[in-house]
Amino acid sequence: MALEPYEPTRPFGPEDPATHPPSSEPPDAKPPDGKPPKSGEHRRHAWLWIGLGILAVIGMALLFRSCGGNATTASKSGKAGAGGRGGAAGATTTITAGQTRKGSINIYVDALGTVTPVYTVTLYSQVTGQVMSVQYREGQIVKQGDLLVEIDPRPYETTLEQAEGNLEHDQGLLAEAEMDLNRYKQAAVNNAIPRQQLEDQEKIVMQDQGSVRADQGTVNYDKVQLSYTHIASPITGRVGLRLVDPGNTVFSGSSSTLAVITQLQPITVIFNVSEDDLAQVQDQLKSGRTLAVDAYDRANEKKLETGKLASLDNEIDTTTGTIKFRAEFPNKTLALFPNQFVNARLLLKTLQNVILVPTAAVQHNGTDAFVYVINPDSKVSVQKVTVLSANESETAVSGVNEGADVATSGFDRLENGVVVTVNAPAGTANNSAGKK
Repeated sequence: MALEPYEPTRPFGPEDPATHPPSSEPPDAKPPDGKPPKSGEHRRHAWLWIGLGILAVIGMALLFRSCGGNATTASKSGKAGAGGRGGAAGATTTITAGQTRKGSINIYVDALGTVTPVYTVTLYSQVTGQVMSVQYREGQIVKQGDLLVEIDPRPYETTLEQAEGNLEHDQGLLAEAEMDLNRYKQAAVNNAIPRQQLEDQEKIVMQDQGSVRADQGTVNYDKVQLSYTHIASPITGRVGLRLVDPGNTVFSGSSSTLAVITQLQPITVIFNVSEDDLAQVQDQLKSGRTLAVDAYDRANEKKLETGKLASLDNEIDTTTGTIKFRAEFPNKTLALFPNQFVNARLLLKTLQNVILVPTAAVQHNGTDAFVYVINPDSKVSVQKVTVLSANESETAVSGVNEGADVATSGFDRLENGVVVTVNAPAGTANNSAGKK
């Protein structure tokens, strides 16, 4: 006989289904007494929400991946269509171009230099006295011999007069002694006087001659001292700021400066050249060439003056590995100022009949230089070159032919085989605009 499942018996009460039918409220609603639902139903609800969250995350990830892939594909397609490196077939890149030519170019040695005057004179007082007048203006161009400062000359004029008086007195004594000597000589011939008296008179004449000579030296010294009261410029140049005023007392041998004069025409520039370039410079000097030197401003943009190499130092500085060069400039426009920093460019030699390309066309990959040559089919190819010399506009190279078109812009989009459209700047000598 079949056994019925066991059900625990509960006493009849207010919750018995026989006496209280089921309520219309949802099963998970809280009972009127505010107690939470049973723990089994709560766990089922939590797992349901967790599952829904996982499904939402997976769906969003799949959607983002699909959209990102489409965006990347679109971006690559757009870049290829724009003519970038590795672009689609038929895409072109617009660039500017120049043309190689044969010509001459100078080879320079560049160095930083300092403008140095040939003469700089600092004047001090050599006598003691009161400054009577200052005859120069600050910054004035003075000539050799121009009066600059005048010191009270009266004490030195008086001393000179005394010396001249002593000289005249001793000259009179000398003249008198010489007359006596002549008389004694005549008397000695007739044996009218002793021989000793004649000899004594000869010595008296010699003593008077010595006195006159000493007096003459004193007069000359006093004249020199008097000349020091009138301080004149020993050179032609520019005088600096005024350093003394009238009424001040200056002292002989003191360190107080009265004026400073600097020669400006001509003027020199001293610059340091690497010892690696010394051999080339010496070769040019031994051949008898005069090397030109250009002086540029500190920004190396404006040429101030052109001169020539005057001399070089007799030893290399072991701390820097350089040697000092001196160049002389006429400085007619006074563009060079003492102690000014300039950029010196020494013209070493000139290369003749070499291939010149625009400097902007030369690119570098490490130690190698190359250019992008534009072929007749409007495709570019990389051509390795060797740089011989360069300036701001042109570079002398070897490794490329004369008359070749080379790219001067758009290098970030160029590589072997890229098709280009040349749009050369208007007005250039080698205008390749419109080339396809």
